[in-house]
This record gives sequence, structure tokens and C-alpha cells, in this order.
Amino acid sequence: MEPLIQLLPEHVANQIAAGEVIQRPGSAVKELLENAVDAGADSIQLIIKDGGRTLIRVIDNGCGMNEFDARLCFARHATSKIRKADDLWAIRTMGFRGEAMASIAAVAQVEMLTRVKNEELGTRILIEGSEVKNLEACACPEGTSISIKNLFFNVPARRNFLKSNPVETRHIIDEFQRVALAFPSIAFSMSNNGQEVYRLPAGNFKQRIVGLFGNNWNEKLLPVSEETSVIRINGYIGKPEAARKSRGEQFFFINNRFVKSSYFNHAVSAAFQDLISSDSFPVYFIRFDIDPSHIDVNIHPTKTEVKFEDERSVYAILKSSIRKAIASFSLSPTLDFDTEAAFNIPLPGRQAIKAPEIIVNPDYNPFKPEYKQPANAYADSALSRINKARWEDLDHRSLQQGQAFPEKETESTPAVQLHGRYICKQVKSGMMLIDQKRAHERIIYDNLIDSFTNKKHRASQQLLFPIQQEFQPGDFALLSSLIEELQELGFEMNEFGPNTMAIYGIPAALGEADPGSLLEELLEQFRMDEQSPDIKAHEKMAMSLAKYSSRFALKSMSPEKLIATIEKLFSSSNPNYTPGGKSIVQMITMEEIHQKFNTSFRS
Repeated sequence: MEPLIQLLPEHVANQIAAGEVIQRPGSAVKELLENAVDAGADSIQLIIKDGGRTLIRVIDNGCGMNEFDARLCFARHATSKIRKADDLWAIRTMGFRGEAMASIAAVAQVEMLTRVKNEELGTRILIEGSEVKNLEACACPEGTSISIKNLFFNVPARRNFLKSNPVETRHIIDEFQRVALAFPSIAFSMSNNGQEVYRLPAGNFKQRIVGLFGNNWNEKLLPVSEETSVIRINGYIGKPEAARKSRGEQFFFINNRFVKSSYFNHAVSAAFQDLISSDSFPVYFIRFDIDPSHIDVNIHPTKTEVKFEDERSVYAILKSSIRKAIASFSLSPTLDFDTEAAFNIPLPGRQAIKAPEIIVNPDYNPFKPEYKQPANAYADSALSRINKARWEDLDHRSLQQGQAFPEKETESTPAVQLHGRYICKQVKSGMMLIDQKRAHERIIYDNLIDSFTNKKHRASQQLLFPIQQEFQPGDFALLSSLIEELQELGFEMNEFGPNTMAIYGIPAALGEADPGSLLEELLEQFRMDEQSPDIKAHEKMAMSLAKYSSRFALKSMSPEKLIATIEKLFSSSNPNYTPGGKSIVQMITMEEIHQKFNTSFRS
């Protein structure tokens, strides 16, 4: 019997490994930039075309490689960073596994030019699908230039799963920003399809933040600094008024390595409690410096997760240092640091952050301008016809959907408002409660979807003064990829110069909501493009916009408007639930009410 188990060919093993390390063009960019940093470069250039599909080139002036090293660096588990297992507990370099170059070469056409200092000639090597096509001496500048062409050319399934060029460009920009932030003493530049995106001279951390995210951040940042026997923390946080509706500017660096940590994010959010609204996110650029022997960076292929030996202490120090920074600038004068030592701060568990309860005064609306019903003549004229059929068919649909609906009502029973949040309506079987905010979310969503699917129903509300809004390069790339769907929903906007959109109108269904905040909310929904791939782009946009605009519905309304809201809700595609699946309608039967009072129908 022939053996069943065989060793995989090297090129097949490399393709399998590439699936973990190189997931998209942004992954390759991250690896190449980090290699350039490890090579001791003080100037690094990134050039991309077509979202990294056609070309990714990284040029550095680092130490370079001789011919032997140039060939060996494409072998699996070949690295200059570690020599033995104990070195894993003293890692200060970005790379160490020796997998990136082999993985890239397995799924792309790679050209590398490299020369070490004081050598007259350098080395040129061409590799395609792990196979060396050419290796020769050549004249080239000191340092290394690596070009990745036609990424995933031999893995068509993986290439087909790539997103649009703007989306992939956004991911590349994200990776570029992370490396550039981690090493402000290195000069970086980036160009996309021949246009310069960034030119960042060497400088300090604050200068690098401003260079990446704009001069307006210069006055919005508060310094954070704390040094203990456990860890040293420094960096910047955004002032409370700089809080965003998205998670864009949130960065943790541990020993210059960008990491993601929901646990430490909780510490920052807790420090900002009561200073920003519950639907906003604080801005932070925090650097940790810690003995490498107290952390483990070898727990994830992308190296963006780090395990701490004593993360509870780090949590406490981080939270305390941020609260101290806020108090130092008289933004939170009630803090008493004599009684709030870092290690005495009560630590929450790892459960999700619970948003604070919001009590809404029905006579006060903090959101301006107020929500307005869409000017949709078609919907208004059809409403009475639809309502009659819907209300007559409610009992039948309630059996099908497992939800108790109100019976057909007479005009003599008005609706009342409860605490500015709920609509209360008498029905034959008892009482119907409607979440006012969620009802408007469903109504707005259906109006937006109707605008998208029926162009003749589209209604756009013109702005009195057009807005020119500048976005971060990554957000702008993403927004550009969505502009067609946004126009179908009722936005009137187009590109207006580098990273700038001109906005002339918004969907009428959104009332007079702030266009900038609307787009921020929308970009947050698309920031992690891989999530909810089964939801179409325009549906995801409509969900985001409806959720944002529904917050303006928390206001006092006349009985007539309450009834109109109920009618529009039951004319929608699904009165039971919001587009996100949250309950809108609850029924309290007379039997339940009688049980509360221990009475009966005849008492």
C-alpha cells in the first residue's frame, strides 16, 4: 500500500502560508514597510497603482542586501531578526517570523533591486510564483526597492475576492498611516496612480499626527505621559470636542508596533465618560514602551494582537494617565488624583461597554435641526390606500409573523406620547406601545430604499449653501467608491479637488441633518468592509443614514402627527422591526393589565 501522507511541494506550502499572511494588498504593504524600517532606513517611499492590484513598490535607503541574502530572504522561515527561541522574548524589530517575503513571492510577480553600502554593484532578482526567473548583478541605489506586480495572479479565487480599487486603497492607506505614526523620525511618502497622497518629513510624534490627519489637529490634542515601573505611556488624546462619530483616529502602539485592543479601548472610553456623548468615540494616539519579556507578540499572523503579562495594571495606568491629562487642562475639574491612585482604580470585567441611560425631556431637543418628514408626494398620496389594506390585514399578518398587531381602529381613539420616546395607542385588545425613534428609523429606511429602486420617487433637499468637506485620504477613497449609490439615494455631491467633496443636497427623507455627520456615520459602517458581505451597499447605507437621522425624532408631537407616524409605520415593509432587527411595536393586552391589578373584565 502506497503511503497516504506526503510532503507538499514548496510552492504549494508557500501559497497556503500566504493565505494567512497576505490577505489583501494592504497586508503586503504592511510587511514591506516594516521590513524597510527594520533595515534601518530613514527615508521610505510607497508607490501603488489600482489599489495595489497592478503595482506595489516600496523603496528604502536602508542597509540593503548582498546577493546571497537577496536570494535567501525569499525562502520560508528565513530571517535576520532572531536566532533562537529565547529571542522571541526580546523582540524589538517589526518582523521576526521569516514568512512575509516567501508568502508574497508565492502569489505575485516580484522584482527586487538591492545594494549594500560601499558596494559598486547591487543585485536584481525576479521571482514569479516562488520560482526564481532571473538573478543578476546590476547598478542600483544603496538600499532596497521591491516591486510587487499582479498580486494573486496565480490565485484567481483570492483575486476575485478583492474589493474595489478605492476600498483596497483605503486599506493600504490605513497600513501606511500605522507604520508612519509608529516611526515619526523616518521620512515617508506615498503616491497612488501617479498622484502624491503624503509627503511626511522626519519629525516628532505630534508633527507626524498633524502631517497625516491635517493641521486642524494641532490645537485638538492633549499630551499624555506616565512612567511607572511597569510601563511607560506617552502620546496624545483628542479634546472631548474632537470626538468623532467613527473610530477612525484610534491608535495604540506597543514598542512601536500597532496593535488592536478592545480592553485598552475600554480604558480610554471610561476615562472620557460623561465628557462625550455615548454615540461618539474619543480620539487617541497612545504609545506604550514596555520590556519585551513582559509581552507576547507571537499570537497572531498579522502581529496586531499582543498578550500582556499584567494587562490589568496597564489598564489602570492607562485610564489614570488619560484622566490626569484631561484634568490638567481644566476639562474635568472634579477629578481628585490624591484619592484616585492608578492601581486602586476598580477594574471592570471584559464585558462590552454599557451605554449610559439617556433621559429625554420631551420639551427639549438637543439635536438641531429637527427631523422633518420627507417631501414625497407619491408616498403621501398612496398612504391612505395602503393604510386601509394594512390595518384590515393586521390580524392575519400577526399570526404569520408571530407578533400581535393592533386591530382596525376608529378615529375616536387618539394616540399619546410617553416621556417623549414612546407612542401609546389604545386598541381593542389593550394597548399598543411604539418606540418613536425606531419607528422613524424604519420609515426613513423604507423611503431611502424607495428612492434607490424607483428613481421617479427620488427627492433631494437642496442645501442653502453648498458644503466643501475635506476627508482623510482613506475615507475619501472609500467615499469615492460609494458616490454612485449615494447619488441614487438622493445625495447630490461630487469630487472637488484633492480629498474634498462638494455636497449640494441630501435625501429629503433625512430632513435637515448635518451632511458632514451623516457621511461620517456612513463611513463608519463601511470601515470594516468585510463585515456583512451579504448586505448590498445601498442597503447598508440606508440603514446607517436612517439610524443617524432617527435621533431627531425624539421630540414632542401633536396627536395628529402621532397618528400619522403610526400610519406610516404600518405602511412600511416591516412595522415589527428596524432594519437592524430591533423591536418597534409591543402589545400589552387587557388580560395582562387586569392581572397587574388583580381584576377581571367584569369587575
